[in-house]
Amino acid sequence: MTSEQFQKIAHTLPLQPGIYKYYDAGGTLLYVGKAKELRKRVSSYFSKTFTSYKTHELVQRIHRIEFTIVDTEQDAFLLENSLIKEYQPRYNINLKDDKTYPYIVIKKEPFPRIFLTRKKLNDGSEYLGPFTSAGKVRDLISFIKQYVPLRTCKLNLSEQNISKGKFKVCLEYHLGNCKGPCEGLQSASDYQEGLQQVRNILKGNLGSVIQHFKAEMQQLSADLSFEKAEEVKKKITHLENYRSRSVIVSSHLSNIDVFSILKDDNWAYVNYLMVQNGTIVQTHTIPLETKLEESEEEVLGFAIANLRADFNSPAHEMILPFPIDYPDKEVIQTIPKGGDKKKLLDLSVKNVTYFKAELHKKKVLHLEGKTDREKKKVLYELQEYLQLPEVPDHIECFDNSNFQGSYPVSAMVLFRDGLPSNKEYRHYNIKTVSGINDFASMTEVVYRRYKRLLDESSPLPKLVIIDGGKGQLSAAMESIRKLGLSGKMVVVGLAKNEEELFFPGDSQSIKLPWDSDSLKLVRRIRDEVHRFGISFHRNKRSKGTFTNELEQISGIGDQTIQQLLRKFKSVKKIKETSEEDLAKEIGISRAKLIRNHFTGGV
Repeated sequence: MTSEQFQKIAHTLPLQPGIYKYYDAGGTLLYVGKAKELRKRVSSYFSKTFTSYKTHELVQRIHRIEFTIVDTEQDAFLLENSLIKEYQPRYNINLKDDKTYPYIVIKKEPFPRIFLTRKKLNDGSEYLGPFTSAGKVRDLISFIKQYVPLRTCKLNLSEQNISKGKFKVCLEYHLGNCKGPCEGLQSASDYQEGLQQVRNILKGNLGSVIQHFKAEMQQLSADLSFEKAEEVKKKITHLENYRSRSVIVSSHLSNIDVFSILKDDNWAYVNYLMVQNGTIVQTHTIPLETKLEESEEEVLGFAIANLRADFNSPAHEMILPFPIDYPDKEVIQTIPKGGDKKKLLDLSVKNVTYFKAELHKKKVLHLEGKTDREKKKVLYELQEYLQLPEVPDHIECFDNSNFQGSYPVSAMVLFRDGLPSNKEYRHYNIKTVSGINDFASMTEVVYRRYKRLLDESSPLPKLVIIDGGKGQLSAAMESIRKLGLSGKMVVVGLAKNEEELFFPGDSQSIKLPWDSDSLKLVRRIRDEVHRFGISFHRNKRSKGTFTNELEQISGIGDQTIQQLLRKFKSVKKIKETSEEDLAKEIGISRAKLIRNHFTGGV
């Protein structure tokens, strides 16, 4: 959309808060944004010169603008975040955090059990969390069970069942881990008191838990139950030691959220510390992919909205490295210069810096910047483990991708001397296979790739990796044999999850040493073909079925498809258009191909 075209519709945009959506000519959602005044914000895209090529490209692609008016700036902020998270438009920030977090559930039942779950159901139960680590949740539940005796059985402890004496206490009762509510040895109110202590522990409010146990200890002492009082005293000592380890800065701090950000090119990393009662009860770092000219303030604001929602933050204060445009004015923004809050911010910065460094280390083997000797060492190692006849200085890897039975595509990446050769990567639309058939798709793309290399007299790879295991490998070998390439290059299959390599016809797999550079290289190649395939697949999905069907027509290229869509707007209208009208746009021969495709040649 040009500036002149926009000026014709600018007056239709309201001077009210809301969100705006940009669509391209094919109806694909490109970008979602928020605004205090919609007309002013959207107009700014068409009245200034952008330094970013991506922003320039976005404006050039805008074909349609939609907007939604909301009551407040805060509503716009929340709606923008939810739409970005749901639709992941091409030009918006992409939150790379799709994990399912564990909760601790207090089950809605008589004498409720507590346990770990990843499914938050609308069943009336109480869900505490979410938490960032299942291991830590298990440790926390184990810690709680040491101090708060609760049942772990699945018995139906209804009042009627207990009064009828249907159950007998188990070993947990005799070990002191349960007070025996199944035999009526513990009242419901006493049990609920224990659950309240659990809630306090999970919220970091150990002070009230300790006070509860101190009162219990004094009562036991008054009743001359000195042995039981001594057991409670040990619990108090352990809890006080736990609190002294857990309180990071000050027990005087209330509920606070701490955020820090580290931005690097097209990526940003945001750390979140949830502080409750002076205790850090949650810590989490997320990566975000930035798409346009987003500032650190914009990225941090987007991340904060998602993190506070995901972790159900109750805090009314945020500690930040700099102020941000956050619409909820009830939440105080603190940019500390010293003291306990500055220590918390420094701790958050330390966490996000460590996360980024570890992420880099954990990434599969990178040989960029290494000497030729170091590169060759890895390739020699791979040659030895796989017993290859030549050093694999030319490796190619294939992978298939489809989405819920739609849009099948394949990808191939090429590594030379252990390094990715991006210019030689290839995407493949599946042409000869009907429906979803990964094996047939692999047969097709392998044949097309090496038929072309043979026709062009180009050198063949020393090693070909087929991602997907034995079935995919067998499918690829059909094309290798058909092209007469058996024995001229080594082809192996890579199991999806086990990281096992299979040779054609072998029943036993080869597992590279888990800490070897050769395995790291194979992982990098596999991850790269996944990334490359998924990026292509997302583009296909974002276009939707309106291009998918046209792309299946042999002899019809992308330029023709775009030309038709610009003219007729949808596949449905193209189907309804006569061959004569199509020919006026794209010529007689291509018009005939399209009509034959949709009519079956009738």
